[in-house]
Amino acid sequence: MSLRVAIQMDPLESVNIDSDTSFALAETAQARGMELFVYGPQDMSYEAGRVTARVRPAKVQRVKGTPGIFEEAVTLDLSKDVDVVLMRQDPPFDMGYITACHLLEGISGETLVLNDPGGVRSSPEKIFPLMFPELMPPTLVSRDIAAIEAFRAKHKDIIIKPLYGHGGAGVFRLKEDDSNFDSLTEIFLTRSREPVMVQAFLPAVSEGDKRIILIDGVAAGALNRRPKDGQIRSNMVVGGTAEATELSEADKKICETIGPELRRRGLVLTGIDVIGGRLTEINVTSPTGLQAIKKLSGIDITEIFWDGVQEKLASR
Repeated sequence: MSLRVAIQMDPLESVNIDSDTSFALAETAQARGMELFVYGPQDMSYEAGRVTARVRPAKVQRVKGTPGIFEEAVTLDLSKDVDVVLMRQDPPFDMGYITACHLLEGISGETLVLNDPGGVRSSPEKIFPLMFPELMPPTLVSRDIAAIEAFRAKHKDIIIKPLYGHGGAGVFRLKEDDSNFDSLTEIFLTRSREPVMVQAFLPAVSEGDKRIILIDGVAAGALNRRPKDGQIRSNMVVGGTAEATELSEADKKICETIGPELRRRGLVLTGIDVIGGRLTEINVTSPTGLQAIKKLSGIDITEIFWDGVQEKLASR
């Protein structure tokens, strides 16, 4: 099936060809004969019922420093001129991100948009898991300092993090005797009007933080991200180390529990984070880890993804 695919992403020129998931998805699409276009959310426009984007026709290549070859930019009507739009730009999940979701939602009846922009808009990665409290560590979402203090008094050792952060940024561990509590909560609450997320610390993080990739709500592959010695953040962008892993029974239960809701929301490619059998995040914006999973396990999730896309298009 020859398809025209527009990828809404951060600049292709800046990607790491050895790890970037958007690059890997584009590479597999190109190998299947699909025509690729790349653009950023700032390149979209709405006028008179049409959503257009100033896109660059592109070919990807596994060449360091030159991951893309581009033709001259053109303007495409995203509801008529392409078959698939992949919404893959990185967070922050801010009003710009939400606006992009609204615009793409307007074309999703005519063009296959993945993940479904309405589903993305209503599923922030730290808020969405709150639907499944039985799968999570003890969690508080609040900006009431008295509530935060009471949670800390109950659980002693806690993690505090921004509700809409990403990549492990701004994540702090506060032990029972940590004198930085007042200063840190002051910084969080004065710099933003948003609540913060506070969770009981999971000692199992020293053994790693699993990233499990699901396609259409079904587990397709996983890796374990182990933090550096003395650290709590295991994200690979902050120095975590990827290693092969298997799904535990608890991991499988999490996937089986959340899978139906992922499918209902049109969230085809998702990545969940699990520590010690506890769900901490559901990433629906631009899940990463596919290249690392392929290197560690041999599972090529990009092929599984595009098989699913072609089946969806055939049935529309």
